[in-house]
Amino acid sequence: MSCTAKCDEKVIPPSQRSAWFSFLKSIASFKGDLSSLTAPPFLLSPQSVIEYSAFWCEHPILFVAAAHEEDAQKRALCVLKWFLSTLKEQHSNKDENGKKKRKMKPLNAFLGEQFLGRWVDEAGTTELVSEQVSHHPPVTAFNVWNNQHGVRLQGHIAPKVYFSGTVNIDRKGYGVMHIDKYNEDHLVTMPKVHVEGLVTGAPSPELSGLSYIRSSSGYTTKIEYFSKGWISGKRNAFLATIFPDGKESEPIYIAEGIWSGTYTIKEVKSKMELENFDIDTVKRTPLMVTPIEHQHPLESRRAWQRVIDGINNGDIFAVGSEKSKIENEQRQMRRVEKTGGREFRRKYFSPASRDLVAEKLATGLKGTSMKCETDKDQMVWLWDEDKYQRSQDNLRNGIKSPTHARFDSGVAGMDAMGTTIT
Repeated sequence: MSCTAKCDEKVIPPSQRSAWFSFLKSIASFKGDLSSLTAPPFLLSPQSVIEYSAFWCEHPILFVAAAHEEDAQKRALCVLKWFLSTLKEQHSNKDENGKKKRKMKPLNAFLGEQFLGRWVDEAGTTELVSEQVSHHPPVTAFNVWNNQHGVRLQGHIAPKVYFSGTVNIDRKGYGVMHIDKYNEDHLVTMPKVHVEGLVTGAPSPELSGLSYIRSSSGYTTKIEYFSKGWISGKRNAFLATIFPDGKESEPIYIAEGIWSGTYTIKEVKSKMELENFDIDTVKRTPLMVTPIEHQHPLESRRAWQRVIDGINNGDIFAVGSEKSKIENEQRQMRRVEKTGGREFRRKYFSPASRDLVAEKLATGLKGTSMKCETDKDQMVWLWDEDKYQRSQDNLRNGIKSPTHARFDSGVAGMDAMGTTIT
């Protein structure tokens, strides 16, 4: 079949069709993690994958809602509604204006890359700090918190991308939401993703399999994801049940519908419909970030600025050149560290062999992995409050981390002596 019979000409520029089909062939024959492959420039999104941490809190009012619910069963329902609200912009194939997304492949974050921001709205101030704590394989650690309402979410996600008839993304790791008022924890795991529409050059993600939310108050939420055709031919279908731990056959609430649109919530015992919820009726709060010129050289938008400009301008040569500068610099940094017997020290997170809170909540959940593979071992990544407070004290006192930019890339990680930043 000819290319014109397969491709969407509005998606794949004629000059890049050959590169696209070469990419498809390389995917089909590739063994291992696909994240190491380079996607054609027209598919690259003008943002790093580390920015995906911002999807955890696009609706702060839903993020803090459970802190104001006295009933533990209903708190579990509040947490479910918040979690479902995190899925649309992250996984839907359409943007907030209903237009189909063209650029789907985010930039691979480099080791030590940071993304910081905050949301300010009727929920008060909600903060975000995320950091790329591993590059091979990729692991992003994140912390989202709202001190006014006493809610925080900490965790790490490690996506593994592989090919099996289509592109699949298996995300290890988890998040733990803590609610101070009730001293309550909610373990959150992530569903798998498979990518459709590859042949036409218009890839579209679809969730599949299961994910869970488990509360330390004794309630489990099981979420099943279904591809197009399960509910009246609709995409993004799901069915969620909330039940007491160990009593899946005795559900309390059921939510079903479309996670990117409208779904219904029913109380099982009374058979009463409690709510017909439409995520589009909840205002999204824009994330505020420091202007690029005032960002640290390791902050994502400053580090990738020239690559992003190339993507937005359709300049594939600039994209390739600027990406190579950053990637080569990172390789050089790793060589210097290895030669000196040092390891890059993370700024906000620390590795740990165990997370006892997450392990306890994960007991009995199928397919849930608390640890992420790294170059050396399997570990979890925990927020380090001491590190964060030191960095904040340094900012207040006007003390900057030593940096030394190289290759004119805007990325810096070592001083003139090659010492990694702390």
